[in-house]
Amino acid sequence: CSAAVAARNRARRREAPARPVIFVGTGTCGLGAGAGKTLAAVRAWLAAGAAEADVIEVGCIGLCVEEPLVDVQLPGRPRLSFARVTEKKVVPLLNAVFSQAPLPAEPLGQFRQEGAEAWPGVRPLDEHPFFAPQTRWVLANCGIVDPSSLDEYLARGGYGALAKALRTMTPPDVCREIELSGLRGRGGGGFPTGKKWTIANKQAADQKYMICNADEGDPGAFMDRAVMEGDPHRLLEGLALAAYAIGASKAYIYTRAEYPLAIARVTAAIARATAYGLLGPNILDSGFSLDVIVKQGAGAFVCGEETALIHSIEGRRGMPKPRPPYPAVSGLFGKPTVINNVETLANVPGIVMQGAAWFASVGTPSSKGTKVFALSGNVARTGLVEVAMGTTLRQIVFDIGGGIPGDRAYKAVQIGGPSGGCIPTSQLDIDIDYESLKTVGAMMGSGGLVVMDDGNCMVDVAKFFMDFIQKESCGKCIPCREGTRRMLEILESLSRSRRLEQQFEALERFRAVMNLEHLAKVIQDTSLCGLGQSAPNPVLSTLRWFRDEYEAHVYDRRCDAKACRELLVYEIDTTLCKGCGICVKQCPSEAIVGAPKSPHHIIPERCVACGSCVDACNLDAVLVH
Repeated sequence: CSAAVAARNRARRREAPARPVIFVGTGTCGLGAGAGKTLAAVRAWLAAGAAEADVIEVGCIGLCVEEPLVDVQLPGRPRLSFARVTEKKVVPLLNAVFSQAPLPAEPLGQFRQEGAEAWPGVRPLDEHPFFAPQTRWVLANCGIVDPSSLDEYLARGGYGALAKALRTMTPPDVCREIELSGLRGRGGGGFPTGKKWTIANKQAADQKYMICNADEGDPGAFMDRAVMEGDPHRLLEGLALAAYAIGASKAYIYTRAEYPLAIARVTAAIARATAYGLLGPNILDSGFSLDVIVKQGAGAFVCGEETALIHSIEGRRGMPKPRPPYPAVSGLFGKPTVINNVETLANVPGIVMQGAAWFASVGTPSSKGTKVFALSGNVARTGLVEVAMGTTLRQIVFDIGGGIPGDRAYKAVQIGGPSGGCIPTSQLDIDIDYESLKTVGAMMGSGGLVVMDDGNCMVDVAKFFMDFIQKESCGKCIPCREGTRRMLEILESLSRSRRLEQQFEALERFRAVMNLEHLAKVIQDTSLCGLGQSAPNPVLSTLRWFRDEYEAHVYDRRCDAKACRELLVYEIDTTLCKGCGICVKQCPSEAIVGAPKSPHHIIPERCVACGSCVDACNLDAVLVH
């Protein structure tokens, strides 16, 4: 009987398929790169009778820059992974793989598979520079398993932790195990998860609630979305364990309506788990019941703050409220409530199954386990990265990310989203953990990590994030509502040309700049919620590490990165200009003058710094400084 079960699980894991399997990455990033057309081409190739094979849609494996990704597994051979398989590349690729002829493109790698005949000359996928330095716990199944298959998740040990907890552990036991593991909230603040659960567990109430915060409002963050799309049952198992630990019988997954694929896959997973008796009433005959509801939000950034999120679920406007009482004591509908984000909950099944010591064996003394980052920006290999706490920023950007493309120089990384900070070259070897990031004016946040090269202006970067925060402020408290607006106005004045100023505006601009840091600290000290308190972080961190750029903007009205358009000065190199007149026709302000076939000139007072002349000139005669 056990041999039959093992064989069945092996088949469900597709470790020895009887017929070929074609895997297509159809997460949001894959679909955005054209995976929908790739999938249609694969099915058309099979429908034409070229071969017989199963087609499986999987989530994102993390290497987003190489999408669309297609894997092919033949009986007796390991799974091969191919990058950038567009619609037109499908037929020659599949013809070559199925006939085992020379491949038209070099594979990304092959999966390790015991007992299978390895493809000669193809490296294991886990030795790819992007994957080799990673420690993939939360993302272990993403891009590998069929997210619609509960059987496959079960075959890989899924819901084993829930069964263990329900049969052998009391709710306080689960709280204690999570507390001993050192797991901290992955949503931003880093509060000890087990401690939060213990507080809620000790509350006497006829109803308690468990909430998964899957709203993910930071620009450039897509970690939670990838887990929901690629491994939804891991999230549901972690959610069920958390609900059991605190004594909740109702759980909400709060996510933004802009995640339709994630919502569809999580909703389908809830239905399947309920049908199997893994959610719903009397789970596994334990007497524990859990009803899970997916709640769609409107995408407000402030709803990432837990009290605002609670208001949104209750049907009210998403606005923070003062604490205490904290949600663990009085939260949703006035009942004890715990809120954790997707990544936090996705860590829970492994901790319960493997034990606290297993989880705590990785990381730093104050930050245990792994952290998932959304690596984006000016870096060669963008995507989802999961590394052990304590990994240096340099390793993430240069080893995993492949460094800065286009022969540009690294300048900074924005970490922690709009509430985070910028980390310069001098701090590249800092360890990634909650405490060390605070020492350089940054924070872990939910895990957005945006790389910037020397073409970025840090004043402009601060202005971008302040504009985002100011627009997303709920407006409830004056320091955040008015203070962030004033900070944005000051930053906008730094990139304003003298020719656009009147009367005493230049003096007022200078006076405002002198008070910028003081204003930022007042907002930090007096805002109502954590989002307002951390709103000035991008300005303070760029002031700390890139003060010379601020001074160039303030004193010289100069942007060395040439990103602040109004500060740019355009002139024509008369030794290169042939007087063709193309730039004259393109100039919207009639700022270029000159006789035909003679060198032209730009009248500074008329120039609006639109850059049309640069685009039009075929001789590179227009200089910008």
